[in-house]
Amino acid sequence: MTALGTPRLHLRETTSTNDRARELAAAGAPHGTLVTAGAQSAGRGRQGRTWSAPAGHALLMSVVVRGAGDRFALLPLAAAVAVTDVVGEAARIKWPNDVLLPGDDTDAGPGRKVAGILCEGRPQEGWAIIGIGLNVAVRVADLPPELHATAASMERSPGELETVLASLLDALDAVLGLPSDALLDRWRARDGLAGREVRWAQGHGIASGIDGLGRLVVALPGGGRTALDAGEVHLERSR
Repeated sequence: MTALGTPRLHLRETTSTNDRARELAAAGAPHGTLVTAGAQSAGRGRQGRTWSAPAGHALLMSVVVRGAGDRFALLPLAAAVAVTDVVGEAARIKWPNDVLLPGDDTDAGPGRKVAGILCEGRPQEGWAIIGIGLNVAVRVADLPPELHATAASMERSPGELETVLASLLDALDAVLGLPSDALLDRWRARDGLAGREVRWAQGHGIASGIDGLGRLVVALPGGGRTALDAGEVHLERSR
């Protein structure tokens, strides 16, 4: 396979880099095709959330991945591990793939979000899209007010976006090459939810890591455990 990042389409502004990458993948774009943008007007996160970032201050990218096979469900976890490698030692992952940095003493949750990841695709056709939004040079004060208490930034300069992109592509390429067990172990080492209370539509419990399929394992109040799938649950902010 070719290295990630080649060929590359860079757009001054687009609705969503994932939208453009999906179009390219459906038209036969090769593994590693990269779409980046200076700004996007309709950036998306998981479960219909939006992704906001000032133009030219966040890394907005989507890459075409082919050959994932039965590992499609692990792509969001792989992307999160790669992002933490670039963000730094303090970065942690809120299952399945929100990358966090430590907040201040008033934060009730596991940290503040520095990156969001959205993986989409058509496994039956052999391709997927890994979309990543990373606050490289964003000033949190410049984000919408409702994000001030929950967002974080790498606090780098806008001129470092390309350097961070190169590092992230290298990290992602390396992580995608790992055996599944090694990938899951890497994720567990960055787990930001372990030991915290989590709530979802059907109940609550204590987060206890992930299983061999990448599902969140939760210890239930009455005893026993359950495994949650990212596509079926909405986790509330830990108390």
